[in-house]
Amino acid sequence: MRRHFTEMSPSSMEIVSSVVTRAFVDQDIYITGAGRGERVLLPGLCLSLLTVILFQVTAAFAAPEEHIDISSWEGTATCLRCHETEAQQVFESVHYQWLGKTPYLVGDGPEVQGKLDVGVNSYCINIKGNWSGCGSCHVGLGARPTKVMTREQLENIDCLICHQQGYKRTKVNGVFVPDLPKMNMTMLEAAQMVHKPNRVTCLQCHAKGGGGDNFKRGDLALAHGTTVDDSFDVHMATTGGNLSCQGCHTTENHLMAGRGTDLRPTELDVEMNCTVCHEGKDSTSGHGDSAIGRHVSRVACQTCHIPTYARNATDTSASEETEIDRDWRFPHLTSSGAIHPTPVMAGEIVPRYGWWDGRSSTYLLYDDAVIDQKTGAIPTSRPVGDISGSSKIYPFKYKTATQPLASSFNQLIALDTSVYFSSGNVGAAVESGLENMGYQANEPYEWVQTDTFQLITHEVSPASEALRCNDCHADSVRIALKRDLGYGLKGSRSEVCLQCHGVKDGEDEPEYLWIHEEHVEEESYDCSWCHTFNRPERSLTLPPIIAKIANAIRTLRVVIGLPLLDGPEDQSGDGRVGLEEAVHYLRDAAGN
Repeated sequence: MRRHFTEMSPSSMEIVSSVVTRAFVDQDIYITGAGRGERVLLPGLCLSLLTVILFQVTAAFAAPEEHIDISSWEGTATCLRCHETEAQQVFESVHYQWLGKTPYLVGDGPEVQGKLDVGVNSYCINIKGNWSGCGSCHVGLGARPTKVMTREQLENIDCLICHQQGYKRTKVNGVFVPDLPKMNMTMLEAAQMVHKPNRVTCLQCHAKGGGGDNFKRGDLALAHGTTVDDSFDVHMATTGGNLSCQGCHTTENHLMAGRGTDLRPTELDVEMNCTVCHEGKDSTSGHGDSAIGRHVSRVACQTCHIPTYARNATDTSASEETEIDRDWRFPHLTSSGAIHPTPVMAGEIVPRYGWWDGRSSTYLLYDDAVIDQKTGAIPTSRPVGDISGSSKIYPFKYKTATQPLASSFNQLIALDTSVYFSSGNVGAAVESGLENMGYQANEPYEWVQTDTFQLITHEVSPASEALRCNDCHADSVRIALKRDLGYGLKGSRSEVCLQCHGVKDGEDEPEYLWIHEEHVEEESYDCSWCHTFNRPERSLTLPPIIAKIANAIRTLRVVIGLPLLDGPEDQSGDGRVGLEEAVHYLRDAAGN
């Protein structure tokens, strides 16, 4: 779209001055002049850094040519005169509906679902009873979305929440209206100077979910909007990649790609890969290091390149800590005077690691609550995957919460947050939540612990700060490869080693180095010699018994008239070739 720069009004210049001031106030660089036609002096400011800031500012306030002619602001109706098709696209989006198709969820839940109906999490549990509060980050103007598109629903869309960084809003009698005292522009100027969504507009909602800056996601803070600290996030820092959110999250017709493991709908089913930009890094030679090359098919890029999350950006006064626990039993007053459940905050956190094949399981309202024996908590979200198949190891935020459970029904209670946040009366909030679910207010309940795993994919560090081999292979504190990820031996060490020879001791190198160097690199032995899984993509030598079974399968295929395969077929989908496949083919042969 062709753009041109217009002469900025005093109020627009004030925005520029404000943006530059905020960018440098933490560096003890001060600005003289209010921007109202006065000369702005920036003592000691690096010219290259000034260029970055001014580029961002002018880009943000460059107006599309056709919007300059807008002469009055009449709410969303003004936008609809030219952009009704776009409004219809937004109406169908997850951003507006808070519902969507769920092709990557496992379980018996509905095909279309989301936080608007059955979604439950370890933060505010569910929105029942508090649409007004929970909808503060909704892209509408206050009305609850409906499945039927009407003119009223289209006019409920708040275009400027995404398309105008300088726009602010406040809720009056359940409806969002412009918060002019907090704006440095008029609503007419806001409409005339609309722009594509940028990091700041996206983060005003996505960074503040769960009650505060970076509370929920752990890797997405307000600092991502303007930081110059590339060690905080090499992709989004203005001195790093300076990427927009759309740089990774492909957008088509107002539908956006991307979902975390704890998010239910998939809006735009476009695979997101680091190799879109980092071409070839997923090949065995992509890193110029054979050891790294052996990991790329089983270890996600984020695992090595995000050593910690909820890190502190050096150029902000905020801490960027994230919430790792929430206890609804104990309400407390925040610094702003709001009533919230008591949180535990932390920063510089080492992720939890787990297998993920792209699918997730989530707890839904009215589900039976089942304790995960590994964590001792009721899971609200889990990545699906294991050491076999197509899964990779990913980093996750691990979050716990103490929530109420209806004892008679063994179901988590959608505690009514409107009651809780307004009064701090825990009992009344639980009773109202029971009624919202269709139960009696006096149903017995107990307090239980829930937990969730959330994908960590932002806050990528510079390559020089990526994990090294010993960070995982010699540090069971960071990652328990044997206990948590399935890399334990299939028997005792003596039993495994005696398949071929006696037990040997390594010299000065860590055990994993010399064992794999000798057996995998030199002898080309497959993992299944020592472990309960194999790695067929590496074309290594199978153990004799597995090789014999594979040969038997090939023979059986000929007998029953099936074509030969290049290698043994993993019929069960468990990532291994073994007796289960042999039995399958024997039964097929007997049937013929």
